[in-house]
Amino acid sequence: MNKVKFLMFAVVATLLTACVADPVTEGNPSVEKDVVAKIVNTPDDAMKGEVILYVDDATAKLWSEHKSITRSGDAAMAELASELGVDQVEQVFNMKVNAEEKMARGMHRWFIVKFSEDMELSFVAEKFAQMPSVTKIQYNKMCVRPKVTVHPVNEMPQTRFDDDAPYNDPMLPLQWHYNNKGLKSISAFAKEGEDIGAFGAWKHTAGNNSVIVAVVDEGVKYTHPDLAANMWVNEKEKNGQPGVDDDGNGWIDDIYGVNTCDMNGDISWDVPNWNNGYNEGDSGHGTHVAGTVAAVNNNGIGVSGVAGGSGKGDGVRIMSIQIFDGPNQGGGAGTARGIEYAADNGASILQNSWGYTTTGLNDDYFMGYEKLTYDAIKYFTSKSNCAAMDGGIVIFAAGNETYPESNYPGAYKDYIAVTSYTTDGLPTTYTNYGVGCNVAAPGGEYEFSGKTPVYKSEVLSTIPAESRDPYGNTYDTDYGYMQGTSMACPHVSGVAALLLSYALENNIHISAERINEILTSSVRSIDSSMKGNQVSRYDFYGNMFNFDLNQYVGRMGTGKLDATLAIMNLRGATCVPVVVNEESEIDFNTIVGTGGLNISLYKKDGLVIDEDVMERLGIMDDYTIFNNKIYITCTKPGIGVITVKYIAGGTEYNPQNTPTGKLVEKELVLISRDSNDNGGWM
Repeated sequence: MNKVKFLMFAVVATLLTACVADPVTEGNPSVEKDVVAKIVNTPDDAMKGEVILYVDDATAKLWSEHKSITRSGDAAMAELASELGVDQVEQVFNMKVNAEEKMARGMHRWFIVKFSEDMELSFVAEKFAQMPSVTKIQYNKMCVRPKVTVHPVNEMPQTRFDDDAPYNDPMLPLQWHYNNKGLKSISAFAKEGEDIGAFGAWKHTAGNNSVIVAVVDEGVKYTHPDLAANMWVNEKEKNGQPGVDDDGNGWIDDIYGVNTCDMNGDISWDVPNWNNGYNEGDSGHGTHVAGTVAAVNNNGIGVSGVAGGSGKGDGVRIMSIQIFDGPNQGGGAGTARGIEYAADNGASILQNSWGYTTTGLNDDYFMGYEKLTYDAIKYFTSKSNCAAMDGGIVIFAAGNETYPESNYPGAYKDYIAVTSYTTDGLPTTYTNYGVGCNVAAPGGEYEFSGKTPVYKSEVLSTIPAESRDPYGNTYDTDYGYMQGTSMACPHVSGVAALLLSYALENNIHISAERINEILTSSVRSIDSSMKGNQVSRYDFYGNMFNFDLNQYVGRMGTGKLDATLAIMNLRGATCVPVVVNEESEIDFNTIVGTGGLNISLYKKDGLVIDEDVMERLGIMDDYTIFNNKIYITCTKPGIGVITVKYIAGGTEYNPQNTPTGKLVEKELVLISRDSNDNGGWM
């Protein structure tokens, strides 16, 4: 999967001017140049009082043994450490697990040095850059914490369960993003079929508890009634002694994952951060994301998850990688440690609704200015933690700044960056788009009734009842609405988990690259409904305005991800395009071969179409079979699976063992669309 990247602009100049020349190097241009070249990013938005060093092998060995600079035996380095008030060093990556492999990758050479927060970062960085044993210096950039507004909603009683839904989760009918019926009670803009096609996918798999999705985010509420059964659990730590590293993996009490802010297993989700009277702390973002991936299905409470199982303990497992904790975060170093942990402890999918504030960069520059993050993700993608797949899958939210590009790391060519659409299948007003963006998914967008905001058009999922809104009020419910590419992203992670689940259950072995290909090609058109169009949207004050869609054409990724089509692509089913409101002729000879085959479509019940597919595609009930051709009319756009029966080796079939033809069944995926052109999505 290739992405078009554009050239970096003045950011390079900013980098080069961010480091002030030291008197020691003045007058020696070659030394100045070498020193500056070692510092790969800028101190803007970086953690105070620390820098990250990449040192040579010999120094790495000494520092890892002594945990000290002054006792490492390097006199010049010891003198500098004394001058800067630095002594202790921390190795970034955990050498207690897979040390040999990590050393081969050079991961053992990353260290954090800490000093007084009053010291200027660029001054300290340049001092260390003068040391021959230091080959690279990186400021510990802070990750951008997603800013979301939570709209709590009380749980719907089970008596409100929708008979059309496959599971008995009472709030599933409100999750339009799984099965959009076009209900105006949910959204004034709602359009039937604008969803991820979850119901069709669930006929084939709803999850597998051997698949682990690492949610890199705020902490996930592992006691949540709709998440607890689908949490990943480290049994040795759960059954061990508190405060002890029972499994010897370098982390203490890591039962449900790790908190990289505190460097332990104490996962939290309700820590406030007061700033001028407002709470800017934990919002429940991580718990909401986790619920979309794998809230427990068919348990009679709350909501459903994309890969939450069927109520038989078969949902995929959520591992919490907490990189935000109230007012705290570990920056790029903490995030790298969390990603490493996920790789070392069995995760196959990395769910990331976070990023760095970056514009105008390219992949090569990203690999330089955030090499630590790059190294950690590279390690993750190298691990084959699922028996059905080689490698790991990395999925990011594209960002909510309306930039014409995805944020990094998501924009990097080997990862998937997810854009956002709302209830009518069109882009949200906040989504990033353009270069680096790969596929679209539901992120939702709130609407107004008069001047009163209505939130049902956002994404409904799990939240922690204990978390607080900006005014300090607890949510007092475990469910709520949010919007953003942060909400779109876990839909894609959930579908990736469904693909792995199906592969496991059907003895299919696949590569991560193939999964990425399926995710970005199993889509419905988004461009065909945008060209030359404007639609009505609301501004922050509830006023209606015209939203121009032309800037998004060809820039939202390949199209809108469809879970049913993704599963069918993995199954190897044949996709057949048809045009809405036109009778389509499907020549079965060309589907199973090149023509002239000795087959005959089975006349009696030769075409099997489930009622839900009939409804979803608006299939007219006068479809016919004649001369090995199917004539069918769909009145709605969408995707549905039909089964065709044919006789191989004859024109008759007799189930009484008479030597006649063999009755065979073949699945076809009907892709009903508004026009003949592919629009770049098939």
